[in-house]
Amino acid sequence: MPKKTDESKQDHEKGASAQQSGTPGGDGQAAALSRFGRFVRSRMGKASLAVLVVLIITGITVATQDQIASAIESARLAKLTEKVENIYTASYQSNADATLKADRSKSSHDENNIYVKDNPYGTNTTGLYVYFTTSDAVKVSYTVSTPDTDYADFSATPDKGDEYVTTHEFQVIGLIPGKNNTITFTLTAKNGKQTTHTIEHKGAKLLSEVEVQLKSTKTNTSTDLGNGLYAILGNDSDGQDFMYYYDVHGVIRGEVPILFYRSHRLLFRDNIMYFSASTHEIVGMNSLGKIVKRYNTGTNYILHHDYGMDSDGNLIVLATDLRKSTIQDAIIKIDAKSGKVSRLVDMSALYSSYEKTTEDATLGTKSSSTTDSNNKNFDADVSDIKKDWLHLNTIQVLDDGSVILSSRETSTIIKLNDIESDPTIDYMIGEESFWKGTDFAKYLLKQDGSFSNTGGQHTVTYQSDSSLPSGQYYLYMFDNNYGVSNTRPDYDWAANTPGINTSYTGTGNSRYYKYLVDENAGTYKLVSSFDVPYSPIVSSAQDLFNGTILVDSGVPGVFGVYESDGTLISQWKMNLRKNIVYRVYEYDFHNFYFA
Repeated sequence: MPKKTDESKQDHEKGASAQQSGTPGGDGQAAALSRFGRFVRSRMGKASLAVLVVLIITGITVATQDQIASAIESARLAKLTEKVENIYTASYQSNADATLKADRSKSSHDENNIYVKDNPYGTNTTGLYVYFTTSDAVKVSYTVSTPDTDYADFSATPDKGDEYVTTHEFQVIGLIPGKNNTITFTLTAKNGKQTTHTIEHKGAKLLSEVEVQLKSTKTNTSTDLGNGLYAILGNDSDGQDFMYYYDVHGVIRGEVPILFYRSHRLLFRDNIMYFSASTHEIVGMNSLGKIVKRYNTGTNYILHHDYGMDSDGNLIVLATDLRKSTIQDAIIKIDAKSGKVSRLVDMSALYSSYEKTTEDATLGTKSSSTTDSNNKNFDADVSDIKKDWLHLNTIQVLDDGSVILSSRETSTIIKLNDIESDPTIDYMIGEESFWKGTDFAKYLLKQDGSFSNTGGQHTVTYQSDSSLPSGQYYLYMFDNNYGVSNTRPDYDWAANTPGINTSYTGTGNSRYYKYLVDENAGTYKLVSSFDVPYSPIVSSAQDLFNGTILVDSGVPGVFGVYESDGTLISQWKMNLRKNIVYRVYEYDFHNFYFA
């Protein structure tokens, strides 16, 4: 919204005075109308009718600059939303593919006449489609640079670029939006000879107002952070939602619009990347950006917080059954071939005796603004009319058909066996006092050592290790260290878990936690921990390839890379578009965007 100058503020006050005095021909009104006319002619274009309609409907007869700006922004968001909704249709993807191929075939394209097109499928704002042929089979790599800026170069070998071929088709990742980019392609022949070919291309303008380079609160360039991309899987917004890619320098390298809600994690199978695009839809996208798979949770369910894949490629999804009075307590399967949706686990039935003792409450303080789960304004996380007694936030699908779940509301990790045939509880990890007197205390593993249990943990991740004996493995997580159970107001977290925060705006720390689980002995042991910025909800932790650890503290919007002992290497701060940065995971995009 443009900032008013003193002069424009005075004009606004004069206009308001004229209205109040009942002088329809007053100077203030005339000036406002004159400014409005100039504004319509110079900036609004096709949006002018929409703005006028908004002004008429709202009863505004004298349009101030703020009112005009607000109406224009509403019109812009509505148009953008319509565009994104169209992108995720089969017809749009099919037409985009046909248009791309028809345009490309108008002439031949070799290394001296490389064909490029900005974001042909609408799924990555700054993505650049590239196509050319060579007479000899060569490998291809590229470097994106912006000589007129201080942004670091971005180099990569595209998908299949490490193969000797004569047809080269891929997506260049990494263009700086709105800047003149120099893209240098390096072709390597089988005899080792290299040639380079350079093109200049202006990067497309971002659809959102996200930062091109994040503010760095700490930078250590001596540590190898690899060449992956940090995927921002949800910077919640009242407007259009996006997933973002940032490089290890905090520079944006991709912007993926989604329908609404969040992209909870990225899954890869057979050169297709799967991600959630709304509360109902999970899509599969190929490396060029084309949507090639679509799955829908149907009318009975919405997804929330997480999903995984079984060994057959079926999607295993945390869900809310819209027909029930409880939320965020079901697991469904979406068949990879047919798209059929089936319920695997109803946790309220599995934990029936406990669920009946809990009170009606949720983490949120109010209901969604709409009950239509297909609506962009629907909030899948809150409800004051349904019970959020468990609040599952993570699922890890293991090869043997079992799953490991994280429950925020009970601050408990749960392992279930045979979820696709006969779901049963294997074990739980949590506060003994919380489950005392219930039918489920018998499932608790024994704590090995003296340490505080987690409070509202997120992104619990299963990690096998070939050096461990059978039956042992690691579970690591973001321990929010926030002890609140709205459906169990009788339970005193502060009295039972030393050092835990019970205030959303607390001043303490959250933590990275890593357990060694021994199923044979029935124990769990804390083997690694360190403090991180406090975030009472959401957030994520991820062990990286080189022993470093990526941690996102979602409420303050801070993510950073740490040494295994908790020494901070690099950290970035992202401006919140609303309340939280949901998760940040690093992906190498191997066999997808990159070779």
